[in-house]
Amino acid sequence: MSTLYIAEYEKLLVDINGNVVMASHDPPLAEQTITIGMSSVKCTNAFSTRTKFVQLSTDAICSVAFGNSAVTATSSNQRLPANSIIYKGVDPGSYVAAITNS
Repeated sequence: MSTLYIAEYEKLLVDINGNVVMASHDPPLAEQTITIGMSSVKCTNAFSTRTKFVQLSTDAICSVAFGNSAVTATSSNQRLPANSIIYKGVDPGSYVAAITNS
């Protein structure tokens, strides 16, 4: 079973001198997973009203799409390689959907 891990964030880390660091400020606002399969599956919960970006981590090759509650991923959407972690800016209240790819 392949999984897309989703962590929601509101802000980036700030160092001791007040400089923004290109890293997420933990803990995340929320975390959820999607079981990646042959048909599109979206996350169960909409992103928080405070969510500005998400960290996506996948253990399998997949494609993802972002949108409203009707979002559907296809193999033509942006492809993520297996064992990768990426950050994406998102709209609060939106969803992500995933589907297997090769």
